[in-house]
Amino acid sequence: MSWLAFTIPTITYTGKVKEISLGPPERAVKVGNAGCYPFHLFEGEMGNPPRIAMEVYDVTPEDWPPAAREPFADVLSDPVAWAKKCVDVYGAEMVCLQLVSTDPNGLNRPAGEAAATARRVADALTVPLLVWGSGDVEKDAEVLRQVCEACEGKHLVVGPVQDKNYKKIGAPAIGYRHTVIASTPIDVNLAKQLNILLGNLGVPDELLVMDPTVGGLGYGLEYTYSVMERMRMAALTQQDDRLQFPLVCNLAKEVWKVKEVRLDDPKLGDPGKRGILMEAITAVLLALAGADVLIMRHPEAVRLVRGYLAEMMGVAA
Repeated sequence: MSWLAFTIPTITYTGKVKEISLGPPERAVKVGNAGCYPFHLFEGEMGNPPRIAMEVYDVTPEDWPPAAREPFADVLSDPVAWAKKCVDVYGAEMVCLQLVSTDPNGLNRPAGEAAATARRVADALTVPLLVWGSGDVEKDAEVLRQVCEACEGKHLVVGPVQDKNYKKIGAPAIGYRHTVIASTPIDVNLAKQLNILLGNLGVPDELLVMDPTVGGLGYGLEYTYSVMERMRMAALTQQDDRLQFPLVCNLAKEVWKVKEVRLDDPKLGDPGKRGILMEAITAVLLALAGADVLIMRHPEAVRLVRGYLAEMMGVAA
């Protein structure tokens, strides 16, 4: 009996995700540079591995479940100490400062206060800092403009920048050399259009990353996954250079707000472990869809994801 040789079919990629350096040049973290689909190492070079940024809130989070609060119980009221603990104790390679106190539907704290907080955190860190607004279009325009100015020379990554405020945030980001997070609501065409608008405004490609908007496990993650897949297909096989930017996924807040991480039902097991696993699984699935930066919360979830990514990339954790 003779055997026919079998060759695994592979895809020929004609595009590449841009490599972007996040943070100050002397301690920058590089993301992107993929020349194949995520973890398709049998087809090409994946470039830089997905990176994890641990989140810090600018105000004590009162609505977090106990499992999420416990690792940071001693620093929840101090964003500078919190950020330093993420780096010094939990080994964070990046930090994301969530400016939730500026939300007009919440505490509605002034932009100047938020900018001062961002500067203190940036001064205390030796890793790149992402600064994330409340998501309110008008307030973020005011807040992130002042953050850009107050943190001149810090090479922040600021967002979300949306189609209704991109001029007001994009201009100071250009002037003070901060990277922009272009944020659109889970839609390929809207993402491409915003990238075009930011490019026309003058934001250089090396200062642009994308936020596709994400959902947590069981809460729209399937739709998020398919849209991110389509973005990567366009970037890598259709040579669409306006979609060839790294993807940033702000996932922790989406996971830990759902009812399943709060239910104390013996049939569902330990709620703390449940929340950790939901965050870790969400992060892994987003990485498989093409995420370059994963914004996470719980140190144990971060540890699990780091281990998985190392296994997939064939490197030491």
